[in-house]
Amino acid sequence: MAKELDLKNYGVRTDLAIESGTGKNRDRGVVLEEKNENGIKITRMKIDEEASLKMHKKPGSYLTFEARDLRGGDTEAEMKTETVFAKYFAQFIKDLGISKGASCLIVGLGNWKVTPDALGPSVIENVLVTRHLFHLQPQNVQKGYRPVSAITPGVMGVTGIETSDIILGVINKIRPDFLIAIDALAARSIERVNTTIQVADSGIHPGSGIGNNRKELSRDTLGIPVIAVGVPTVVDAVTITSDVLDLLLRHLGREMNDKSPSKSLVPSWIPFGEKGDYREWKLPSKENRAAFLGLVGTLDEGEKAQLIQEALGATGTRLMVTPKEVDFFIEKMGNILAQGLNSALHDQVSQENVGHFTH
Repeated sequence: MAKELDLKNYGVRTDLAIESGTGKNRDRGVVLEEKNENGIKITRMKIDEEASLKMHKKPGSYLTFEARDLRGGDTEAEMKTETVFAKYFAQFIKDLGISKGASCLIVGLGNWKVTPDALGPSVIENVLVTRHLFHLQPQNVQKGYRPVSAITPGVMGVTGIETSDIILGVINKIRPDFLIAIDALAARSIERVNTTIQVADSGIHPGSGIGNNRKELSRDTLGIPVIAVGVPTVVDAVTITSDVLDLLLRHLGREMNDKSPSKSLVPSWIPFGEKGDYREWKLPSKENRAAFLGLVGTLDEGEKAQLIQEALGATGTRLMVTPKEVDFFIEKMGNILAQGLNSALHDQVSQENVGHFTH
């Protein structure tokens, strides 16, 4: 008898709570609410202590925006995303008990020299900073603005200083009431790269998107509320390989049951975006999966992920993959987040934008 493979304790990595909260994880300890506004899917998720252990996500509130139309570079889709993000982010802040006049420090995490990790610095370039005006020219500051400051602390490989230490030093000096940390993330699904925004009140680990976790930034470590804003810009190569195998199995299963099969071994006929999420397609039976791919076809998701990871790791590398248009996406997402934050943090900017969008 062949020795049974010990393929436990491995799984496909993701920084998105909605990708971790599937199946059994949603049964207990997770409150989920979904809605659609202007073509953008909005998911609210609350995770308690029990569920956090299963999902490997800190307990707290998570707000996720999915805007698939952003991938096409549609200006109207960008404006809709910016407006919806600003609206719900403002409510997110209010739900945390943060007042309209509370001062804010925005931190753009990441390395501006590495494009997929440059989301934070890209956002900081476009946010509206006002703290210096409150200190130097308070008489000229109109109503509807709050004190906002911003920094890009860089990464430890460039500065030689732990990112959390830099931020804590700034906090101790300027005493902001709350902090917004922006960073690149890793996704489970390639379809969510550069089309999804996650907001969380549970803090963040700088560099998580490229698998280089540093000390966490949270209320526990910094002493003030920390709101994490992230966009997935990379996908683990293990994830992509696993997805390709799943797509192939689902395609072959459909071919077996289709009265008019495409007679194609490769599912290249699938129009992107027209067939929905292929993960909703039913997998073939275990017997048929074994016939298609042998033992590999019978492995569950975690087992398959470990097998692929060990195979890819045999070369001594761990690959994180990003789309070739990542520079374009980073610029666009950086602007969307910055303008959304400007509207959410400053009532005056929000009123001006409402008039702009109305007319």
